[in-house]
Amino acid sequence: MIGRIVVVGAGGQARETKLLIRDLARSGGECEFRGYVVSDVNALGNHDSRDEVLGDLSWLHSYPEEYDAVAIGIGTPQVRLRISEEIRRTIPGVRFPALVHPRAHFDFESFRIGEGALVCAGVLGTVNIVVEPFALCNFSCTVGHESVIGRGSVLNPGANISGGVTIGAGVLVGTGAQILQYRTVGDYATIGAGAVVTKDVESGATVVGIPARAVEK
Repeated sequence: MIGRIVVVGAGGQARETKLLIRDLARSGGECEFRGYVVSDVNALGNHDSRDEVLGDLSWLHSYPEEYDAVAIGIGTPQVRLRISEEIRRTIPGVRFPALVHPRAHFDFESFRIGEGALVCAGVLGTVNIVVEPFALCNFSCTVGHESVIGRGSVLNPGANISGGVTIGAGVLVGTGAQILQYRTVGDYATIGAGAVVTKDVESGATVVGIPARAVEK
């Protein structure tokens, strides 16, 4: 049983995480959306869900009896990692459940997923796939055999990850991007929307275009 889940963030990705939790509950999962918490209540913008914000991150410290687990509803890789590390450091024993939408498809006998990872609706994966802790596979991504999605990395909607791809930690793969088979993407790299990666990508690099080429720093 997962129980009551608080979502960190209050923007679009947080609302999609709320939907993931509710769809899991509708399909028989023992979980419930509890509300949002944010880093700074005063920084909430026009696109944030103000009505369901419980408070800032200190709410998690003040009301431990009010929730059972935490999900990171943020679409920026570095922030996903930073916030999860901050919460773990300040709240010992906090639970970050892995959440997989009931309409995602994998070979679950060989699929491995880490804590805090999120897999959204319509994700299609095959065999021997690893989704490391706090990674996010957004809706309608495809992930091929033996691929590894690194810690905190984010696949934006419609990304296509071919077989044997290794994606490092903190990587952002843009909407509709494609990474061809057996390529490696280094830590904290960024793959632009619609890019086609035909060669390995160095750590920290930003690549765009077809074929993808590095943008000068």
